[in-house]
Amino acid sequence: MRIDILTIFPEMFEVFLNTSIIKRAIGNKKVEIKIHDIRKYSKDPHKKVDDYGYGGGRGMVLMPQPIFDAVDDIKTKDSKIILMTPQGKKYNQKEAYNLSKEKHLIIICGHYEGFDERIRTLADLEISIGDYVLTGGELPSMVITDSVVRLLDGVIEEESHLNDSFNNNLLDYPVYTKPVEFRGMKVPDVLLSGHHENIKKFRQEEALKKTKERRPDLLEGDNYE
Repeated sequence: MRIDILTIFPEMFEVFLNTSIIKRAIGNKKVEIKIHDIRKYSKDPHKKVDDYGYGGGRGMVLMPQPIFDAVDDIKTKDSKIILMTPQGKKYNQKEAYNLSKEKHLIIICGHYEGFDERIRTLADLEISIGDYVLTGGELPSMVITDSVVRLLDGVIEEESHLNDSFNNNLLDYPVYTKPVEFRGMKVPDVLLSGHHENIKKFRQEEALKKTKERRPDLLEGDNYE
């Protein structure tokens, strides 16, 4: 898979790309990730990429020209273009799986007060990671990238993500490690039994119980419309 991210703050991605699973996935050639500075595509002599919005109002708005030119430069026939915006559909694990099947993702990070409405015409999908507003789309783009890359074949063990929270609309079951007893709290006996069927049943029951208690909305069906 190839992922291209368009941003006006490319330096924000330096640590992200050189840490943990993302770094290993890149090193093992499971994914190619490139960060593109939108300013490099500006035709303004001062590399300006934003301006005041027509009709007044506070804040600066990203201009269409640099972003359109950037997309034109890097898109392919396999590209799926994502616009990060609070107005997009709320992201979830199902969509992460969908995106992990794509060959090429282009993620556009908004910033400032917003972006010129015409930029929306570039997008195949608009995504929000939650009902709140951030300074820009850089952090959400990292969330999307991380959630997708870990699902690619060979990045982590398949069993690890098959048991993740939100698979089958359930939260993950509780897990324990050493010591068996800590401050009066003990690991459930079934997990020490070595009986795989009983352990599997216990985990399924606990996942359902936790979901009912903490996120009953997940049991109501598909949450990505």
